[in-house]
Amino acid sequence: MKKIAVITGASGGLGQALAKKLLEDHWELILVSRHAEKLNAIFGNAHTQIIADCSKVSGAKQIFDEALSLNLIPTALAHCVGNIRLGAMHRMQEADFDDCMSANLFSAFHTMAAFVNHLKQASLAGAAVFVSSAAARIGTQNHEAIASAKGGLEAMVRSAAATYSSTNIRINAVAPGLLDTAASANILSSDLMREMAAKQYPLKGIGNAEDVADLMAWLLSGHATRVTGQVWSIDGGFSSVRPIVK
Repeated sequence: MKKIAVITGASGGLGQALAKKLLEDHWELILVSRHAEKLNAIFGNAHTQIIADCSKVSGAKQIFDEALSLNLIPTALAHCVGNIRLGAMHRMQEADFDDCMSANLFSAFHTMAAFVNHLKQASLAGAAVFVSSAAARIGTQNHEAIASAKGGLEAMVRSAAATYSSTNIRINAVAPGLLDTAASANILSSDLMREMAAKQYPLKGIGNAEDVADLMAWLLSGHATRVTGQVWSIDGGFSSVRPIVK
């Protein structure tokens, strides 16, 4: 049986890195984004491309309905949709908070629900991996919105892993620190800001999408068949180790 994986948020830096890694591991890819022009600019006509908003129930269902219409039955899901909304909660606009929850939590819930329904209808096992954040694991200044969303995502991963383990559907997440991608361009917009960000981590530096993609690919692979309900920190020790301050 062909190995077919869905990558949501495929036009982002992490989605692109994961697509490259899964191709090396001989997966066939279904790439999902809300923006057709971005997918086309990055991937051209390569791979199956589906334009859908998976923060909505209908959009999440559309992904797997379109795949089935093309005789594609994915057994792996990598959910890379998300955004970064920083700011103290008393100053955050309602629209910004709602957007943060929609992109980071609601999209994960609806996409996972649609994926499970797809697998159960096909009587197949499968694996899913989500993207959390170090901010959900340790209190970080001005991260209340993203911490709320990603904390909810981590709880969802554990509960869904319990619910669907009897049908051999594995569900895990990774929790990176700050990554050097377009999503964090504003945070890393100068050499000084980059230097300050790097100093927060016990292992100095800024994370890269390729390292996170390697871990996500492993969690979807046959090497991780005994792994479910886990959130894997890949944050340079940020959430568990105090850095040495000099």
